[in-house]
Amino acid sequence: MKLKDKVGIITGATSGMGEAIAKTFAKEGVQLILSGRNVERGQSLEKQLSNAVFVPGDITDPTYNKQLVDTAINIYGKLDILSLNAGVLGLGNVEELPIEAWHSTLNTNLSSIFYTSKHALPHLQKSEHGNILINASIAAFKSFPNHPAYCASKAGAVALMKQMAVEYAPKVRVNAMCPGPVDTPLLWESAKAFENPEKAVANAEKATLLKRLGTPMDIAKLALFLVSEDSSWITGTTITIDGGIINT
Repeated sequence: MKLKDKVGIITGATSGMGEAIAKTFAKEGVQLILSGRNVERGQSLEKQLSNAVFVPGDITDPTYNKQLVDTAINIYGKLDILSLNAGVLGLGNVEELPIEAWHSTLNTNLSSIFYTSKHALPHLQKSEHGNILINASIAAFKSFPNHPAYCASKAGAVALMKQMAVEYAPKVRVNAMCPGPVDTPLLWESAKAFENPEKAVANAEKATLLKRLGTPMDIAKLALFLVSEDSSWITGTTITIDGGIINT
């Protein structure tokens, strides 16, 4: 097991990519604190994994982020890994997007990264394996109609990753993944920004050089690599995982 006896927090763990990462990390020996809003799915995942504790809550609340870190320390006595996956879309063009939706999207996709990292970094710096892995998006670099808040938040997440990598090296490695179209509920929700959502997803699949949508497990495998010693000389890096669609 590549991560035996490590302790990690996974946000956005109750569905999609976050759930796949949680299952992959658990198999590799990580003791997990799982974060999410959906209590039913979170408790179900906790039961599936023998080495996980689910802590439900609102990731945009700084006190909840502190609770996640405190729970890890109280139960396991240390913290080695942050895997930050929580995300929402905030659909609508700049004229139509409600201000509340703008703030909600930025708070979920960007501010929560700051909150969790702020409380976790004192403990991560004590670890010999301190890692922060941010799940961003190709939307940090590639614009999509009716996604202003999402694109802005993901670009901010990449910038924050680079800054923390500089600030906390060499004790903590900080990296980001930028997935393209991955077959998750969020992708289908994103497709609602287009006139024909099913056609939009089909077009995205065709536009990838590899002619398929990504799977949550594709992302989980990259996440495992980036928080393991296999990537011990990688920090401050953004890795695009999108089937090549950013080149089209």
